[in-house]
Amino acid sequence: MTNKNEVYYDNLAVASSPHLVTSLDTQKTMMWVLIALAPSFAASVFYFGYRAVLLTAVCIAACVLFEWAYERILGKPVTVRDLSACVTGVILAMNLPSSLPIWMAVIGCFTAIVVVKQLFGGLGRNFANPAIVGRIVLLLSFTSYMTSWPLTRLQQTADAVTGATPLGYLADGALSSAPGLKDMLLGNIGGAMGETCTIAVLIGLAILIFKKIISPIIPCCFIGTVFVFSLIYYSVVGGDYSAIHMALFHVLAGGVCFGATFCATDYVTSPIMKWARVAFGIGCGILTMVIRLFCSYPEGVSFAILFMNILAPTLDILAQNRFYKIGEKEKAEKKAAKAKAFADKKAEEAEKA
Repeated sequence: MTNKNEVYYDNLAVASSPHLVTSLDTQKTMMWVLIALAPSFAASVFYFGYRAVLLTAVCIAACVLFEWAYERILGKPVTVRDLSACVTGVILAMNLPSSLPIWMAVIGCFTAIVVVKQLFGGLGRNFANPAIVGRIVLLLSFTSYMTSWPLTRLQQTADAVTGATPLGYLADGALSSAPGLKDMLLGNIGGAMGETCTIAVLIGLAILIFKKIISPIIPCCFIGTVFVFSLIYYSVVGGDYSAIHMALFHVLAGGVCFGATFCATDYVTSPIMKWARVAFGIGCGILTMVIRLFCSYPEGVSFAILFMNILAPTLDILAQNRFYKIGEKEKAEKKAAKAKAFADKKAEEAEKA
């Protein structure tokens, strides 16, 4: 006869909070992220051909291999089945030019998986987004290769196979030669494989929000801040194009939409609290525009996300203190003590008079 307690309590486990019951585990979450990345991957294949497939496959294989090998060598549980390494590989590949040599991409995968993720304890303990750090390391180590942008198959001619990105044209003062907003929206521009087609990225964003994989707060605050910052800046400084045009240009150019969707929303390296997420997204947008407009690099999305990854724990602490009103009692006591001291001083002065 089955014990009644076994029926009701056999599935209980002692663990720390939060005590949430859901069928959405890490593997399913990562699967939905891969599904959301599919439109960007398809667009990269359409515009950049077989190199997009090759580079993406190599990045996935390298990330999975590095994670498996590291965990096997150190005798840790193998976690490659959670698909997080696959997601890192795809995101890193989508941040690379299609012409990048394969061995360089493998170095980026090693940096992302071993250095940033595994050395800090594995999934859930990394201080920054692994794919973002991998891209930054490649950018700083192999700058010429990482800033050589192949033209799309629709743009290539007998005399030209590489060209500048829209942000490159802006940095060179040749904005009149840059692609139009329509081409930037559709992806018929030079740039990183997964960043060029904004429509594909927005489809992925819609999937993630609809399935409640991510919150819309960070992407909306990130993209909205870039738009508002650009609108205000170009309204003040003027130029050959309207402020609205330039605001849309900065949203569609570079990796703003892709970074806001797939990199800034990483569970581990982004804040949990609502107002912390708002601050995180706004911070990413401001830093991106500051780097684009006032620094030597034409693009600043990766650096902005990395910087805000480091600030994420602090933002969460500040938001938690505000939400739970931590420290307000101490502030009230100090304020009352100051008021009492002031009143006593006034009373003493009145007695002396």
